[in-house]
Amino acid sequence: MAELRQTNQALEEANLSRTKFLAAISHDLLQPLNAARLFTGALLERQLPSDLQHLSHSIHRSLQDVDSLLGTLVDISRLDAGVINPDISVFPVSDLLDNLAAEFRQICDMEARHFHYQPSSVVVSTDLVLLARILRNFLTNAVRYTHPEASIVLGCRRRGAYLEIQVVDQGVGIAADQLSFIFEEFKKIHTQTGHQERGLGLGLAIVEKIAGMLGHPIRVTSVQGKGSLFSVCVPIADPREKMMATKSHPVTDQALLQQSRIWVMDNDLSICTAMHSLLEGWGCDVKTFNNAKALDAALVSEQHKPDLFVVDYHLDEMESGKEAIQRLKIAHQLSTPVLMITANHTSSLRQEVRQLGFKMLNKPVKPLKLKVTLAHLLRQQLTNDD
Repeated sequence: MAELRQTNQALEEANLSRTKFLAAISHDLLQPLNAARLFTGALLERQLPSDLQHLSHSIHRSLQDVDSLLGTLVDISRLDAGVINPDISVFPVSDLLDNLAAEFRQICDMEARHFHYQPSSVVVSTDLVLLARILRNFLTNAVRYTHPEASIVLGCRRRGAYLEIQVVDQGVGIAADQLSFIFEEFKKIHTQTGHQERGLGLGLAIVEKIAGMLGHPIRVTSVQGKGSLFSVCVPIADPREKMMATKSHPVTDQALLQQSRIWVMDNDLSICTAMHSLLEGWGCDVKTFNNAKALDAALVSEQHKPDLFVVDYHLDEMESGKEAIQRLKIAHQLSTPVLMITANHTSSLRQEVRQLGFKMLNKPVKPLKLKVTLAHLLRQQLTNDD
């Protein structure tokens, strides 16, 4: 019994050590990467000479690879450590798919792919963030394993009590003898056309682990040389469990961002500078603050209040960004929407942020995803004001 207790204690200490390591790698490594992604995002928005534009795209792609590798390592470690707990909620699947479609339509435009999206109004019951990871992995692979001018489709089909969300591509396909192990760790897809996964071969392993945790069946069909279908089935929920907004605003994301007043609070000067450059390039009226005291003073002195706050969760002060912005909103009687940026991936924080009515993005922030999220929050505010 004593040996068993010692073994259990050693395992608990190992898990605690791994959790601390993951927290450190999430913040300390992802923080500078976050700044770099924002800076390159700002560069790509500008009209540059062709040689500098080529360099900017090369840097952007390299940072994407680093982002993917780090994110994959952190995700697989967190899954193995058992520190990810599903946060099940009921929501219209369009809340997720509309944003993914907007994000990947822009990516496909940049990569010369044809993106098609078939919307769905079905209400589902699942973990929105974990489902997004599954679908983002499917869509990223679809872009990676297709040729220019090929088509990629995101859509849904009803399967009894489930909704099957599908990603279909006209890509290189997967050989029949490789289908049996594509979800294994450190397995890469090799094709006769020269495509090879640039990552660690962990993306689909993460998909399988998350799907297993949620109890969502995964389906794959593929014909080499013609393309692939990857899908996940999620439970359909009673629409009465969730009130769906029926109003629509045809205004584009870019039009929403034009002249919108966005105030950013982050204790990292490089993040503030990068965020200012990126948002200003989208036509936003941007102000940045390094601490809650400076933001508080501006709320007192400025005549025009912000349309949206972007706040970092980790500040140098005693309180978190979440606590600081909530305190300031109450003090100044503001209903301004809040986007929380954090390297903390825990479901408990996600629940806290959601209960406050805030939106959350994890570092490193992808510029396209940031743009879509900001537009979504501004559009939501328009709906609430009507």
